[in-house]
Amino acid sequence: MKKKYDVVIVGSGLGGLVSSIILAKEGYSVCVLEKNNQFGGNLQTFVRDKTIFDTGVHYIGGLDKEQNLYSYFKYIGIMDGLRLKRMDEDAYDIISFDNDEQEYPHAQGYDNFVKQLLKYFPDEEESLKAYCQKLIATCDTFPLYNLNNSDVKYDPEVLAQNAKEYIDSITQNEKLRAVLAGSNFLYAGIADKSPLYVHALSVNSYMQSAWRCINGGSQITKLLIKQLKKYGGETYKYKEVTGFGFEDNKLVSAKTKGGTEVFGDIFISNIEPKTTLNLIGKDKFRKSFYNRVQGLECVVSAFSLYIVFKPNTFKYLNHNYYHFKDSSLVWQSMHATQESWPEGYMASMNVSAKQDEYAESMTLITTMDFNEVAQWQHTYNTAAEETDRGEAYKRFKDQKTEQFLKEVEKKFPGIRDCIKSVHASTPLSYRDYIGGHNGNLYGYVKDSNNPMKTFISAKTKIDNLYFTGQSINMHGVLGVTIGAVVTCGEIVGKDYLINKINSEVNL
Repeated sequence: MKKKYDVVIVGSGLGGLVSSIILAKEGYSVCVLEKNNQFGGNLQTFVRDKTIFDTGVHYIGGLDKEQNLYSYFKYIGIMDGLRLKRMDEDAYDIISFDNDEQEYPHAQGYDNFVKQLLKYFPDEEESLKAYCQKLIATCDTFPLYNLNNSDVKYDPEVLAQNAKEYIDSITQNEKLRAVLAGSNFLYAGIADKSPLYVHALSVNSYMQSAWRCINGGSQITKLLIKQLKKYGGETYKYKEVTGFGFEDNKLVSAKTKGGTEVFGDIFISNIEPKTTLNLIGKDKFRKSFYNRVQGLECVVSAFSLYIVFKPNTFKYLNHNYYHFKDSSLVWQSMHATQESWPEGYMASMNVSAKQDEYAESMTLITTMDFNEVAQWQHTYNTAAEETDRGEAYKRFKDQKTEQFLKEVEKKFPGIRDCIKSVHASTPLSYRDYIGGHNGNLYGYVKDSNNPMKTFISAKTKIDNLYFTGQSINMHGVLGVTIGAVVTCGEIVGKDYLINKINSEVNL
């Protein structure tokens, strides 16, 4: 490790790694510091019972040629190396409910999306077409979503439109309302808060094209680091940043737990903004800004099950399920009581290189409030720093695992007979491995009632400090990638960067 770099990036999540490549391509010397033993943040994978599981990236959208994420990935040099499996074109997601034998598909392609749902809602063609047109129009108001370098002038009306209110306005059919909103786990939808633009930006790219990563999302990390090294960038694990150094009120270094001090001209924080502000120092920011960020409501966390199947027992499903106990719970499932939990969940399968008709594994995710694990919040456990949280924690996980599996059996009868082993993670796991405040899934809650409250600029009031990651702009693979472009655009010039991406991709 050199003593000084042009750019020091704290955290190796997708936003940090994409930023590092963009700037290294521009000739900057770049260093990425990661606290864990694995790079990638939500791109991390882990192995249980010789089976690979994804931490956060269960499927990706927009990767067909000329689609948005394809263009961004092409520019940073990883598109051609990705190993992908296209999901079912007629049903990449399926929305389902207890006591309803029908399964409602979300299909790839706008016309196909309408066509497949018309089979179940034959009188709703106008509603379905209006919904698709609204998604496209909403996404078009965000220029970088389509690699457009026009000035970003956010329309207050777009930011303030509520997702549930809009969906309810286009149809009186309660079941169709639930089906259109059924994948809102993608942004942890809240009925009276979630803006329509968050819904649109979250689901639209999957409607364009939906894919699974063969052998997990960590391949994205490996490709990113390979590209970074190609341009001379450096990455270091086990380098937890615990503070920053200032000289004459200028930010000059990042200080690590091991005592290393890394100097730089520019610093990009890819870690939780709340944490960043505390590491920098409360006195370095305006009191109003510091208090606003610290007071932001975090998105809910999750409890997940990772099932390893006995060989040749459970058929591979080339789609995800978003399943609810009842269609009335689509916007309410995160408010489940101890007894009714879980009221909804996502079920997704990992795909391996040797995939045949049978599945190796399944991941099941439902929401969980951090307060449920608050009694163990002072424990910390990662592969880099292992700690036993104790017997009470183990009993808690076992009890929740059993409760979750009972619900899953209703949807997949006989699944227990197929299980070789089952493993679980709680909000503490997400907190410790991903670094989000209280293990939140997607950063901060965006509120259609007060759209600008959660807006955090990539450029801070400290001249050489920038933010990137899921708490800036949007979460998700596409959202975070665009966010990294926004961050780097603040450094090298937005118009210059977008023009360069477009010219390189269109060669």
